[in-house]
Amino acid sequence: MEPVRGPAKPDPGDCYCYLPRYIFCGRHLLAAKLRRSNIDGAAGATEEVARIVAQIRWRWPRVRILLRGDSGFTREALMAWCEANRVDFLFGLARNERLEEAIKAELMTAALQSIRTGRPARCFKDFTWSTLDSWSHSRRVVGKAEVTGGTANPRFVVTSLQAAEIGGRYLYEKVYCARGEMENRIKECQLDLFADRTSTATMRANQLRLWFASMAYVLLCAVRRIGLAHTQFAQATCGTIRLKLLKVGALVRVSIRRIKVAMASACPYQNEYALAATRLRNVEA
Repeated sequence: MEPVRGPAKPDPGDCYCYLPRYIFCGRHLLAAKLRRSNIDGAAGATEEVARIVAQIRWRWPRVRILLRGDSGFTREALMAWCEANRVDFLFGLARNERLEEAIKAELMTAALQSIRTGRPARCFKDFTWSTLDSWSHSRRVVGKAEVTGGTANPRFVVTSLQAAEIGGRYLYEKVYCARGEMENRIKECQLDLFADRTSTATMRANQLRLWFASMAYVLLCAVRRIGLAHTQFAQATCGTIRLKLLKVGALVRVSIRRIKVAMASACPYQNEYALAATRLRNVEA
């Protein structure tokens, strides 16, 4: 489960700029909240996560939860809440001089490897670290010492997961970097389903618009998961499903007893359409 801050709406002039927050679990959308952009990106994250975790635990009390986010969510309040409520976390950590000094030897090693091979090189260091005054105690940090094209590119993450459970390289490359996939979920909401159309005069109305787009995303995810499993659209984006399966020409006849949809016999995706309709109808039954 991870909170992701959506892209802000462009400000052409005398307009509001928004910073929506999305929380996903894989492809499942758990929350979509519209916020003004003149606040801390992590403002309200603890309360939102607490609400969602409570609902998950009510249904699955023993489930293990990992909260994953970028460095904008590395806040003492959120990390302390996770530690107190059996929620693991993995957050990006903004680099600074102290952190870069901690992996200085690894950066030198990566630089030598890059010079020798002529290719990018990276090393990892697992260590315990704390801020000067904002953290309540030391936490596990994994540093990636990478050199690409002769330029150092250090990155850091902080986590509650123990080193004995998961190694630093795997933690960063396979677990943390996978959060980039959530950016694709935001694109589906914003670009495919028009969640960025927040041009109404009031905040409440714009939040409603965001919820309409979010509901459309949830419905299309259900169609993809249930109706389109094992078809060419099983991993398709919402935009592809909308354009190829929903935005098609058809003749609709409405009677008292039923609604008939007559599609062209040359429709290239009629088999997938019929299969999805059958599967969804069986779920309702």
